[in-house]
Amino acid sequence: MSRTIQPRLIVLRRRQVEARTGLGRSSIYALIADGQFPAPIRLSANTVGWLEHEIDGWIAERTKVSRTVMS
Repeated sequence: MSRTIQPRLIVLRRRQVEARTGLGRSSIYALIADGQFPAPIRLSANTVGWLEHEIDGWIAERTKVSRTVMS
């Protein structure tokens, strides 16, 4: 029997995403528009959030790319 491990679905608000990535609001939305950053999910009519595991994955990928370029 194979069991798939599901990531914990923790939602981060924009300020938390900014704090984790070091990016500002406009930079985040510009990267989203270019397809280079995870898109937010709609939580309500006026509220969005980002899935923590997607943000963590983006940070890990940026770290990997950064380390490869600098080597």
